[in-house]
Amino acid sequence: MRPLRFAIIGAGMAGILSAIKLAEAGFTDFTIYEKGDRFGGTWRENTYPGLSCDVPSQLYCYSFAPNPEWSHVFSPGQEIRTYFEVVAREFGIEKSTRFDDEVVSCEFSDGKWHLETHKGHRDEVDVVIAATGVLHQPKFPDIDGIDTFEGACFHSARWDHSVNLGGARVGIIGTGSTAVQITSALVERVAHLSLFQRTAQWIMPQQNPEFTEEQKEQFRAHPEQLEQMHDSLSILFGGFAKAVIDAQSSEIQMIEDACRTNLEENVHDPVLRERLRPDYRAACKRLIISPDFYDAIQQPNADLVTSGIERMESGGVRTEDGVLHELDVLVLATGFKVDAFMRPMTVVGRDGLTLNEEWAERPNAYLSISIPDFPNFFMLNGPNGPVGNFSLIDVAEQQFAYIMQLIDLLRSGENREVSATHVAMDTFEAERVGAARKTIWTTGCSSWYLDDRGVPAVWPFPFDRFRSEMASPQLESYDVR
Repeated sequence: MRPLRFAIIGAGMAGILSAIKLAEAGFTDFTIYEKGDRFGGTWRENTYPGLSCDVPSQLYCYSFAPNPEWSHVFSPGQEIRTYFEVVAREFGIEKSTRFDDEVVSCEFSDGKWHLETHKGHRDEVDVVIAATGVLHQPKFPDIDGIDTFEGACFHSARWDHSVNLGGARVGIIGTGSTAVQITSALVERVAHLSLFQRTAQWIMPQQNPEFTEEQKEQFRAHPEQLEQMHDSLSILFGGFAKAVIDAQSSEIQMIEDACRTNLEENVHDPVLRERLRPDYRAACKRLIISPDFYDAIQQPNADLVTSGIERMESGGVRTEDGVLHELDVLVLATGFKVDAFMRPMTVVGRDGLTLNEEWAERPNAYLSISIPDFPNFFMLNGPNGPVGNFSLIDVAEQQFAYIMQLIDLLRSGENREVSATHVAMDTFEAERVGAARKTIWTTGCSSWYLDDRGVPAVWPFPFDRFRSEMASPQLESYDVR
């Protein structure tokens, strides 16, 4: 058996998973490189008020580490971050992690990957697992005069907890899940809240009840119940997958009806109701789940601003209708650079091919895992994977089980390099693009799912297809040397 050394890039959900599963398979020679100061990934970097997951808690956890202590059906972000920290500690992977040491370059030569970090640390490994995530590089808006604003201004993923919001006039730019959660959390704490809406969003009504102590005790005493909940929720989300990939399905019609009813029955002012009504179909953008956003935006101290932003001034935001919205605090809930993945890290594959060259048009990977001419380099939750309102933990677990089968080719000693072929990637991509054009995501909205062609950069097939693909690699799709 050939000994292998691994580098895992990222200590978020997927990086923790990778380390645990490598150790479980008997691999002990690995290092996790993390740019931050602790475990948690996006749940470490996002700490804004109201932060919670839009996937139920019992599904958004590792299958091998069920948690009977979740406080809510959809748990708050701090609990999720703590969960990952606890799992990492219980499985003893802290000793293999280098915090505050971002990988800046990763180059393949002489059959090895050569890594360098921003601290100057160098490493040589056989296999790289890129667990860098998707939602970790904030995207900032290009607004004239933003540097002239005299109040506090920060991105939602860089929340400044030193700023006192009590009695403040707060503005929020954006209407995605983050902005909706912040609006609901802050409206009763601040003097006035202005939500700057470029595009209205459909809101799926979903209550978020607490788990009682009796329920938690039942979970502790009967862990098989957690497993049953996990499996039943997974089936439910598989049904949602069928809805969004077929724009004509009866399932998507039910979702649209629920969102429309939510708007009609819970927004009482007809003028405000129409300003909140999207001009595209529900789930065209990532579906937003909230039990109370419509209540929050109808509070007397809340203002929905639909006129476009002209510029920032020292005292606030000037909109195109000439109104100055005076603010003390401005929150930029403007999302992330979702096409970055492991970049800006420099990655150089076989024969000097750089990742930027390979991805000159747009990011792509075979089954979102492997890139041709980048041997022994595997991604979790890479380009064009199942990110549409699914549990990315479930996705990552299946992806890693697939990757382990490729790693076994290397461990046997018979093979030294494995990466997807160009033919396999191009063939799959052509099929993926054709299917993607039939999904709900192409029915008339602009969203972060869409690439430069207007094609959804996501998995457009049933989730059963994903499970089937992940069950076993088709070795004819790989360049094995």
